Amino acid sequence: MMVRYGFLYDESRCISCYACIVACSSNNYPELMEDPNPNIFWGTMATNIRIVIKEQGRPEQILLSCQHCERPPCVEVCPTGASHVDRSNGFVEIDYDKCIGCKACITACPYNARWIHPIKLKPMKCIGDACKARIAKGEMPFCVEVCPAEARVFGDLDDPNSEINKRIASAKTVKIKEYLGTEPKFYVVRG
Repeated sequence: MMVRYGFLYDESRCISCYACIVACSSNNYPELMEDPNPNIFWGTMATNIRIVIKEQGRPEQILLSCQHCERPPCVEVCPTGASHVDRSNGFVEIDYDKCIGCKACITACPYNARWIHPIKLKPMKCIGDACKARIAKGEMPFCVEVCPAEARVFGDLDDPNSEINKRIASAKTVKIKEYLGTEPKFYVVRG
C-alpha cells in the first residue's frame, strides 16, 4: 500500500522548547552527541530541523526540515541518482551507496534542508534512519512524538481522516516557497 506522507508545523502552537531538535539529533545522530564539543549546525546541534527567523516585519520563527517535494530540485541535479523519491511513501531520500558527496543536492535545495555530516562527509536530511524505523512500525517521527505543544504533525496526505488533513482543513496553512513549483509536502500554520 502506497502512502504520501507530509508534515505540518504550527507556528501558533510552538513554544520554542526545541525538544524536536534535541530528539532529532540525539536519535538520528547519536555519534555527534557523544563528542564533548558537538559540531554546531544552523546555530544549534546536528539536526534535520533548521531554525528560520524572519527579521523583516513581525518577528517570526519557523522550525523547518526537508519539504519532501513532489518535484525536488535535489533529485533533478543528483548525478548518480542517489537522491530520489521513494514512491512507496513520498519521502525524498538518499542512497548512500550511490552518493559521491558532490554536494549538488545541497546547492539545489531552496529550503537549505541538507547539511554535511562531519564524520561521514555525506549530505544528511530528514527523514533520519531512526525516524524511518519508527514510521515503519507505525510510530511518529521523534520530532512529532516529543512536541509538548502538538505543534508538529505527521501523516498520510491521501487519507482524509488523518490528523494532518484535519489540521490542514481547520487552519490557514502555507507552503514555503511554493512559487518555485517544487510542490512541497510541508505545511506551515502561521502564528
